[in-house]
Amino acid sequence: MQPINQASVQLVIDQLKNQDLYIHLEMTTGAYASHNDDSKLTASTFIRNGIIRYTLGSIEGTGPFRVGLKINEGWVYSQGLTHWDESDSERLILAGHDNEGKLVVSLQLSKEPF
Repeated sequence: MQPINQASVQLVIDQLKNQDLYIHLEMTTGAYASHNDDSKLTASTFIRNGIIRYTLGSIEGTGPFRVGLKINEGWVYSQGLTHWDESDSERLILAGHDNEGKLVVSLQLSKEPF
């Protein structure tokens, strides 16, 4: 994965809009965050292969970035994104890594299931 190129990611977001897509969205503080330090809250969110269609999408910020996708009944929003897989031309794969390089957030869109 490479650091996010905002203009290139925006092009992919624009190319995928108004299509039925599979979404993978996850966020975690680490499954064992409280195991190593009981003052830390373990939290996570996960959806895989949900179907989404957005009419407007944008990537904003100066890094870490945030992506918002406007759907019929509201928004899907992901913040803390730092990297993307620029070699994957069929899917949008975005991730956010902390200062230690650990995955904290991931947003992925694809025409095919994950």
